[in-house]
Amino acid sequence: MEFPRQRNHPRAMDDTTTSTDIRLREGSSIAQRLVMSGFAAAVALCFTPGLFTHDTMEIIISVVALLVGAGFVVGIMMAPAVVWIITSDEILIGQQRPFGKLRTRIIAKDDIAGLQVPGSKRTKARFQLAFTLASGERLTSPPISDVTHVHDTVARIAAQFDVPDVEAPSNPLDASNLEMRLGDPLEPFPARDIRIVAFIVLALCAAPYAYKLWRGLSPTHVDILLLPLGALAAIAVHRYANLVTGAFWIIRQADIRVERLWGDGSLRADHIEGRDVKTITVERRGRSEDEHCIVAIRLHSGQRFRSPRIGSRVEARAVATEIVRRLGIAPESNKI
Repeated sequence: MEFPRQRNHPRAMDDTTTSTDIRLREGSSIAQRLVMSGFAAAVALCFTPGLFTHDTMEIIISVVALLVGAGFVVGIMMAPAVVWIITSDEILIGQQRPFGKLRTRIIAKDDIAGLQVPGSKRTKARFQLAFTLASGERLTSPPISDVTHVHDTVARIAAQFDVPDVEAPSNPLDASNLEMRLGDPLEPFPARDIRIVAFIVLALCAAPYAYKLWRGLSPTHVDILLLPLGALAAIAVHRYANLVTGAFWIIRQADIRVERLWGDGSLRADHIEGRDVKTITVERRGRSEDEHCIVAIRLHSGQRFRSPRIGSRVEARAVATEIVRRLGIAPESNKI
């Protein structure tokens, strides 16, 4: 999305703005919208056979499913793309829907009365700029793309617009930190909770066999097979539950400390140095590139390390770029 040139404005609002301007974007591309819309439509179409039955309930379910699917498709395709360009003396805001006209707005420096930087409840490494205007109106920007320089970005904007008392957000991924932290410090599951879960797994697997005996029926081969499988599953839960606690990364100058837990709850720590790294990439681990991207590091030994979830692909790339800088990784190993 590009801004048209403004005849009554001293500077053109297009991609010729200087490199000192800050650009913030929000909204999926047309390709991403088509993929998500196609998936929603495919799920909705799976319910169409119910329309040709004589069962009233199936017809109602099919109609509701089709309406919900159509609503998802319309919502995805009509969601606006938003661009903010923050210059030294104003904010230029552009909003455009896929089939609509570009709407622009200019916020002058003198109209800005306050600035806050609220974080996201879902993603820790996501920050937005909340401007309060002199009229009392509150405008919230798209997320700051470079999550490793949030402090510098906020300080620079506050100085540009002469906004006092702007509280710097707590950002574990900021490059100004001596240690960047990905994820949360690890704690083993309480032994009591592990035993309860193991007992529940065993009880669920034994329930069909016990039910057949209680009713005086003959257990089937499946019922009998579930008994040893349940015992093995309960043992696996008891011994390896702590392995699913994930990882905690501490990114320092020249090395990364990766903390994980063994099955017994004891701490395991690995260290990654720049000379050990073969490649570093950004991967998607989930349904959406807006929420579930991570940094993956492959060592020369073949071992792979995947970081805790960071956020969007843009945010993960910013973190990967800072890791490359801190570890001194060669450009040919950088695939971000």
